[in-house]
Amino acid sequence: MEWKKEKIKGLLLVVCGGVAFYCLLQNLGTVAAALQWTVNLLSPFLVGGVFAFILNVPMRSIERILFPKKKEFNRVRRPLALILTLLAVAAVIGLASNVIIPGTVEAVTSVVGQLPAAGERLQAWLVQLEEYLPVVESFIIDLDIEWKDVSQKLLQLVQTWGSGLLSSGGGFIGDVVSAVSGFLIALVFAFYILLQKERLGAQGLQVLYALLPERAADRVREIFRLSDRTFSGFLSGQCLEACILGAMFVVAMTLFRMPYALLVGVLIALTALIPIVGAFIGCGVGALLIAITDPLQALLFIVMSLVLQQIEGNLIYPHVVGNSVGLPSIWVLVAVMLGGRLMGVAGMLVFIPICSVVYALFRGYVKQKLTDRKIPASKWTDAPPADEPPANEPETK
Repeated sequence: MEWKKEKIKGLLLVVCGGVAFYCLLQNLGTVAAALQWTVNLLSPFLVGGVFAFILNVPMRSIERILFPKKKEFNRVRRPLALILTLLAVAAVIGLASNVIIPGTVEAVTSVVGQLPAAGERLQAWLVQLEEYLPVVESFIIDLDIEWKDVSQKLLQLVQTWGSGLLSSGGGFIGDVVSAVSGFLIALVFAFYILLQKERLGAQGLQVLYALLPERAADRVREIFRLSDRTFSGFLSGQCLEACILGAMFVVAMTLFRMPYALLVGVLIALTALIPIVGAFIGCGVGALLIAITDPLQALLFIVMSLVLQQIEGNLIYPHVVGNSVGLPSIWVLVAVMLGGRLMGVAGMLVFIPICSVVYALFRGYVKQKLTDRKIPASKWTDAPPADEPPANEPETK
């Protein structure tokens, strides 16, 4: 009788699940709108959780350094570590802003001012190439551009954009106020998480073991630990790799006496946080800025950036980021492409550690299955079986 009751319960669950799935398919628009409304409602708290995770990486390191063997400082260690972390982040943001904002204003002003002269230099440079490239002679003769008119049209475009921004000032101010309030809520929520992370973690474990069987709860807890190690290692490694790459560009551009060395180095360090494609974006911006001043130096900058990226990609990135993530290069590329297609820049950042966690779990599952089925290692390793000679050695008769 008991078995029949359990069977009836299982059939009811299957039927109810099928009905619910059918209703879900029939009302996908309504479900999507409900999910969007829920995400918008909880977005400050989701962003706060992301802030807490990011800030926890440096805060955890600072907390280990502060008075590690003195119990009387236990109460002040966590708040002091949080304050020092916030000061460090604010210092980095302030330093980057002091370099980027004035440098960008100076670069834009210089570009607009030098645009007519740069155009004339470009035409003269092309004329000098006539004896080497006769094919472009007719094109150069017909090329007649009024560079002063081009710069004036650029200024008019900026003025038109500014007037349009002022005309929609009401909605813009409302969006700014909403964004600032959401940011403050997220920041306060992140502070609460960081100051009480042990208590929140214990409460989460209580809920986990209360709702799931012990074996399943142990597995979920193991996955969370693996995810935390992977995401933390990727975040710290990516930031360190970006700083190293930016410093390399600053030093190299200073040695070759290229303009905007500090500005381009900071831009490359910021864009290098985007895996694989970020450094190329920064190099493109740097080459464009340098090309206005000297096209030949821009070509030298492109060659130099390719050399530095080869050094960074083959020597620095595998040791700094690759070891912390544990994901082969081909799957890093796949993760970046999938993340970029699905979620843009944020997807590129998130999908690498996610794929690393999935890769580690699947690899462990496969090895466990091979062990359970007692498959010999000679069948799935690169080494040839014992009774088969290597390919580079002839068979002995």
